[in-house]
Amino acid sequence: MDGQVTERRMHLVRWALTTGWLLIIASLLYDPFTPRFTEPDHPWSPLRLPADCVPVQGTCLTETPYPLGTTLFWGLVVPAGVFVLLVFGHELWRRICPLSFLSQIPRALGLQRQIARVNPKTGEKRFQLAKVQGDSWLGKHYSQLQFGWLYVGLCGRILFFNADRLVLFAWLSFTIVCAIAVGWLYGGKSWCQYFCPMAPVQSIYSTPAGLLGSRAHMAATPITQSMCRTVQPDGAEQSACVACQQPCIDIDAERTYWARLPTPAFAFERYGYVGLVLGYFLYYYLYAGNWDYYFSGVWLRQSDQLALLLRPGFVLFGQPIDVPRLVAVPLFLGLCTWLGVLVGRAIESGLRGQVRRRGAEPDRDRIRHRVFLVATYLVFNFFFLFSGRPLILLLPAWVQYLYDVILVALSTLWLYRAWGRSPALYGRENLAERFRKQLARMDLDVGRYLDGRSLADLGTEEVYVLAKVLPGFTGHKRLEAYKGVVREALEEGFVNAASSLDVLKQMRLSLGISDDEHRQLLDELGVEDPGLLDPDSRRSLEDQIRLSGYRKSLERLMLVQSLGDGGVRGDAAGDGAALRALRREFGISLREEERVRGDVSPRAAAIRKLELLLERLPALTDGYRALHQSALRHQSVVLDLVDDRLQLRKELTLRAILAGLVTLQEDPVVPALVQRLQAIAPLGLPELVQADDWAGRLPASVAEALGRPGGEIASCPLQVPVVDTLTFLDSLAADPSPTLAAAALFLSACLDAERARSLAAQVGGKASPPLLAQTAQAVGALQGPPALRDCPELEKRVFLATSDFFRRSDADTLAALAEQADVRTFSRGDLITEAGDTCRELLLLIEGRALVRHRVGEREWLEDMEPGRVLDELEVLTHSTSESTIVAEADGTRVLAVPVDSFDAVLERDPDFARRVLELESGQLQRLMRASADSPAGGLSS
Repeated sequence: MDGQVTERRMHLVRWALTTGWLLIIASLLYDPFTPRFTEPDHPWSPLRLPADCVPVQGTCLTETPYPLGTTLFWGLVVPAGVFVLLVFGHELWRRICPLSFLSQIPRALGLQRQIARVNPKTGEKRFQLAKVQGDSWLGKHYSQLQFGWLYVGLCGRILFFNADRLVLFAWLSFTIVCAIAVGWLYGGKSWCQYFCPMAPVQSIYSTPAGLLGSRAHMAATPITQSMCRTVQPDGAEQSACVACQQPCIDIDAERTYWARLPTPAFAFERYGYVGLVLGYFLYYYLYAGNWDYYFSGVWLRQSDQLALLLRPGFVLFGQPIDVPRLVAVPLFLGLCTWLGVLVGRAIESGLRGQVRRRGAEPDRDRIRHRVFLVATYLVFNFFFLFSGRPLILLLPAWVQYLYDVILVALSTLWLYRAWGRSPALYGRENLAERFRKQLARMDLDVGRYLDGRSLADLGTEEVYVLAKVLPGFTGHKRLEAYKGVVREALEEGFVNAASSLDVLKQMRLSLGISDDEHRQLLDELGVEDPGLLDPDSRRSLEDQIRLSGYRKSLERLMLVQSLGDGGVRGDAAGDGAALRALRREFGISLREEERVRGDVSPRAAAIRKLELLLERLPALTDGYRALHQSALRHQSVVLDLVDDRLQLRKELTLRAILAGLVTLQEDPVVPALVQRLQAIAPLGLPELVQADDWAGRLPASVAEALGRPGGEIASCPLQVPVVDTLTFLDSLAADPSPTLAAAALFLSACLDAERARSLAAQVGGKASPPLLAQTAQAVGALQGPPALRDCPELEKRVFLATSDFFRRSDADTLAALAEQADVRTFSRGDLITEAGDTCRELLLLIEGRALVRHRVGEREWLEDMEPGRVLDELEVLTHSTSESTIVAEADGTRVLAVPVDSFDAVLERDPDFARRVLELESGQLQRLMRASADSPAGGLSS
């Protein structure tokens, strides 16, 4: 909700609140003014001391006028913070929190700690802001540290500084010094993220979202919620995020909530806090033996706390229990915290058991989420039943009643708003918002379909419905928009190459995009940005925001430098002090520097992309060589499948390289890049350059160089070590394409059965695609040398994919055909089809031989059919009777039969496949016509 408030105005608010907070802290040392308002005979002050006796452990307390610092701090400041968190969300609290503001003093003064990072390849040393590493002890256990500090703080309140102003001053001063010290030790909001004892309270009351909080994943601005930001001289706000924590609650609170929801630490934090709050307020009754002690507020005026440390800590049934307060307080609060955790987990377990008794599998995340919500709702109202109550009771009864009604109403609305949230809903909204942005970038005319509304007004499902009915939103544009969504999701770490198929499934169903189209887009994205699909490249939203902030700062620096140099330096900033300071601030590595420079400069981007593609190209060639082992020669059909997929990727890579050369045109680096390209891929380049008019788009000298064979064809050993082949097959077994991964697993079993079984156990889990899981199960059960027929589902897809009729068809098309097809075996002389039979199946010869007796009118001739050929395809397409007789010519002849209805359904669903079939059959018809014309009239030829 505070997102519309500018940072400059919020900065003034922070100054005002911090000043007021520091004045309250200062008043703990010296305050000659406020005690007069507490004198018993003050004529109008509601804070004057009452005449009534407040008994504690059977003894009336003697009270004297007191300063109001502790009363204001505990009775007003602390409750206000909790109220802000639940109603307005953490985003407002983090932007106004005085302690967070003070922790940024070292950053404002430029005095933060730097650490040296040495590039192992180049030896270059770079200084970067020190940050808490995610794999460090603090990075793993910060929530326990924060909760422990909160526990110590509540124990300390009761024992030491509820009313003792000097001790409270020392405690708050110590906390401020710690916040400033952490601000020097670590960059970003490390105090808030890793140390602040208020952080668990923020997380509990403000996630998944405050009642009036914004939804960062649906925000129209890139600077969301309480993200770190700076104000530029022109008044524009810019992200200053340094990715100090991932995921970050300041960027997207709900995303952080769902990420932490399954973790034991988060459950302990939630349930432990409920028990801690209950124990804290209940202890006042157990100590005094009555509730008057708390509700009168006398504990805020009992300044001799240190003298009470060894007094009895409990009163039960009017009798003091001789356990010192110094022991009783931590013992009781610790016990309540432990009980809170036990009860919370028991409720979760009970609800899961209840669902199982109904015969369903419980949704653990949904159950925990709703238990969290109820726990937060109850503890919020319980907290305000006590917190601030000594001051509220001084107000008229109607004000007290209105106060309670407002609190219950607001917390109930919060519960209602959060009850239906779920990770799946969050994911759908996230993807819909990305898709909405892609539609906006396409400048489509959508106004007349929205009845006065804009794209931003549409709900999650409405966006997809609109995409289906827009006349100008063709299949190509739909794929283009979806590709943009996938790219953004990969860049921000929302998905990775392995999970994207499942996470984006609902979106694909809504847009009518097939799984195989998704995989093809992944291949294209991997070529366009070679690092995008790298499993070792850690990507996150926080890093994207950090790099975006650095890029904008770099652009501004380059602009200033170009203006100062008369516009000479246009594509790169110098390596001066200002640039080094920027790199330190944002923690930019050499690789990230190259990436950002590429984004800023099209030339640098093209060169960087070409370098990465040229580095990748040899791996495709080496992989091709590695597959051609003598031990795999008998699996030629499987090798053909893998070779075809690798060749397709090589073609995509070469086309991307040519596109990069088109961008660079006559750049001085082009000759060296062309020479490297010719050395890596000397064969096939001339033909590729002539295709798609590359020769007309490339500079004449480049087109001429690539249009003739160049470089030297590298000599390579005919036999590659088996271990290299197995290593390459291991990498292919993790490929996003199920067919390619299954084929790689099968070939691995042909070389090393034991290693293949181990690999099958790794890749064949429940989450793997069905084809890969079935192949892994078959490989795991092998006792001897594998045969392709041992993996029937893979066998059907392999033969379909390597036949001329179905080559390079979509994987979804092949899967649909394979699911309905079955394999039939014939002996020598068996009749496969007979002239006059109705063609109800498309037949693909996969093993053995067949003799076809063709007949056209009075003319007849014979034709031998080899594996990989389709039989009677023309009759299947026309739904006519067969005019040929087909006989098996060898024992063990096997045919893959695809029902004609399934084949027709695929033709209707896949226009590209229908076009290829038409082209193939036109050629086949011409061939048959020529064969018929050449055969002797009325005779037979073989």
